[in-house]
Amino acid sequence: MGLFNHLTNNSQNPTPQQNSHNEKNGDDQAATAKKNLLTPVHLFSHGSTMMLGEESASASYWAKCGREALANGVEHVVMMGAHWATSLPNTVLISANPTPSKSPVAFVAPHKYKSYALNPDMAFIPAIQSHLSRAGIASKLDHHFDWIHDTYLVLIRMFPSGCPPTTIISANYAYDPHFHVSVGAALRPLRSDKTLFIGSGGSVHNLYRNVWGPMLQHRDNFAQPTPPEPWALDFRQEVIDTFCAGYEQESSPLPKSIPYGREIRSSSRAAPGGGVGGPLLRRKATSLMKHPKYRDAHATDDHFMATMFVAGLCGSVEDVGVEGVLGAEDWELTNMCNSQFTLGGWD
Repeated sequence: MGLFNHLTNNSQNPTPQQNSHNEKNGDDQAATAKKNLLTPVHLFSHGSTMMLGEESASASYWAKCGREALANGVEHVVMMGAHWATSLPNTVLISANPTPSKSPVAFVAPHKYKSYALNPDMAFIPAIQSHLSRAGIASKLDHHFDWIHDTYLVLIRMFPSGCPPTTIISANYAYDPHFHVSVGAALRPLRSDKTLFIGSGGSVHNLYRNVWGPMLQHRDNFAQPTPPEPWALDFRQEVIDTFCAGYEQESSPLPKSIPYGREIRSSSRAAPGGGVGGPLLRRKATSLMKHPKYRDAHATDDHFMATMFVAGLCGSVEDVGVEGVLGAEDWELTNMCNSQFTLGGWD
């Protein structure tokens, strides 16, 4: 047998030692791939305070997301809400109160939230600050911050049996969309560290144009005496088109056993590589603030910074192909749209 044939035959019929080595390499690669899997990111609309006390499609979806997080071994939760911001330039604040209280909420029975124990993740703060610092973003600890309903409302619904270790990051009062994208981008590597990121804001959230009568007179936040106005429907559609691009071909009714209605998924053909993640998501999300209906949908910018934060978390070139899902939606006060999005998945 010639040398070439001998080498060829040996390569086609590896020895037991080679087989063992190859299997070990394969196991190591599989373990590395599993370790490097990124957690999904949630973009939630927390709505009015009554979303804490009333049952809704959103509440059911939040609970589902919480069960999935616990089943997949999440160790940290990091949130950016809408009701906390700093005026310090190029800076965010980080919650560092070891025993925070909860700010009271209207129209919700105290027993539904007062006894819920908050769980600040003090040990995880240095990791967050390190990533922000490397990106040139300043951060300061707030040792006196008490948690607000935009975060603990969602946590109670997601994790009713107990709050996981959680850190809250403030917005910045300049409300620069690109700055908040950069905050999310700086923290993106932590998604591989069993960290669940949640942005809590609103798809359509203009308190000046809500219809408050049914809530104030009858404690009915879901009353719709009239349909939502066109400006609210139009901007809601723009947000869906950003996070679930191409969904017309992919949406389908959920099984009747699932209580939160119709799930909308981004089309695999929505962008090169499929999905909605990647640099294009950052551009689309920030451009929403230039939309002609944006100021109708958001009289103030505070409830839209969580959207920028999530776009940064899912806006790397490595996120191209990430799927977007609208898992639930509720309308409150006629014109307030509470859309619940998830980008990415656990598998």
